[in-house]
Amino acid sequence: MADYPDESHIVKIISTEHVTHDVKRFTLSKPPNYIFTPGQATDITINETAWLNERRPFTFTGLNEWENLEFTIKIYPQHKGVTNELGQLQKGDTLILHDVWGAIHYKGEGTFIAGGAGVTPFIAIFRQLEQEGKIGKNTLIFSNKTERDIILKNDFERILGKNFINTLTEEKSGKYDHRKIDLTFLKEKISNLSQYFYICGPDPMIESIVHHLKEMGVEDKWIVKEEF
Repeated sequence: MADYPDESHIVKIISTEHVTHDVKRFTLSKPPNYIFTPGQATDITINETAWLNERRPFTFTGLNEWENLEFTIKIYPQHKGVTNELGQLQKGDTLILHDVWGAIHYKGEGTFIAGGAGVTPFIAIFRQLEQEGKIGKNTLIFSNKTERDIILKNDFERILGKNFINTLTEEKSGKYDHRKIDLTFLKEKISNLSQYFYICGPDPMIESIVHHLKEMGVEDKWIVKEEF
């Protein structure tokens, strides 16, 4: 799909629903023969005149074989931008999808490290692995501000069990850690340095974690990071 630089498809919103207080799931109609790899993204435009020049990247969170497309999107009302406008859209409204592209590809078993909405590329990857019975020892370390910010908490608990590790940086809870993912945290949680490390989140977080992993002796070939 990404071989066609001017690709665009008008798709209809089938449903929207909240998955957390500020994250919504969008179910969209699927263009014929529209194919992506779990972890990939596309640029989305709101199909309204005032927004046609505003493309934003969002990750597919459903699977190829599903009848419809799914996106899990954090809404930022305070920005008065694209996500705020997306949050106002209803069933029957239309969006424009563009090329399918990069982001993160699954290369093999490892530790996934996400901050907030940065977890979205991992959703389809874990769903695909679960469907294929290949979850194995894959682990997700997920950093959020508070427990109510944890996206798809129940799904990740079901899929990963004890290998779903949460830390809450702005809320102390008896259930979860409440530290930032720093060098000490990583050394405590990770013993095998010859596994893949998939990292997605705010740029400063990605840079910090990559730096710490290299300090620990992880080679570049094991680091897979989101590249929007």
